[in-house]
Amino acid sequence: MTPPFIKPGWTIPGVTSLSTTRLGGSSAAPWESFNLGHHVGDDPESVADNRAKLLNSLAAGTSIQWLNQVHGTRVIKASANGYPEADACWTDQAGVACAVMTADCLPVLLASEDGRVVAAAHAGWRGLLAGVLEKTVAAMDVDPLRLLAWMGPAIGPQSFEVGPEVREAFLDVTSQGDAFTPSENKGRYLANLYHLARYRLASVGVNRIHGGNRCTVKESEHFFSYRRDGQTGRMASVIVINP
Repeated sequence: MTPPFIKPGWTIPGVTSLSTTRLGGSSAAPWESFNLGHHVGDDPESVADNRAKLLNSLAAGTSIQWLNQVHGTRVIKASANGYPEADACWTDQAGVACAVMTADCLPVLLASEDGRVVAAAHAGWRGLLAGVLEKTVAAMDVDPLRLLAWMGPAIGPQSFEVGPEVREAFLDVTSQGDAFTPSENKGRYLANLYHLARYRLASVGVNRIHGGNRCTVKESEHFFSYRRDGQTGRMASVIVINP
């Protein structure tokens, strides 16, 4: 049985793109059930089984580039070899899937409108602030007006409370003060990752942006959330030029 996936509302010739949910896998609690992360304490055989289910849902001949994500801005060309330290990857090669794992951070998938170049980026607030999306777009080397972006499930704007230092750090490099609203806890703010990502993408010319309407914290039956649960699993957002 194929696990349930979330798919962008776009049609790009020859490209498959999706984000997994927590449903349809083999892992026991607290990773129940479709955990794709080897680094979170889950049984390795369960993770391997879940990754095999994901791979089997993609076109035959596909391999996946997994990353060792560190909340940085390094972007690599996907080769489906090893676990390179990076937070984004891109490819123009058919059959090599770009993937990022998340459990509150924002996954962003990008593709050229002709389906010849694709990318996946892991964009938590640190990565957004440091420019991971801008660097991913630059690495793709495509006219930004011909790129489409999709923002997968992340912590929503009513759930992501941050300190004033986070707001101030963004205001030092952007004018997006409206991405932060005062929370019920004095001196703290609710941050809108989706709003910040839209701004950063638009700043480099990417304006065809989809998604950005889910909350990993509030939708507990569908998504893993590190902020909500602590020890938990990881979803994957994947994009591939079909072989």
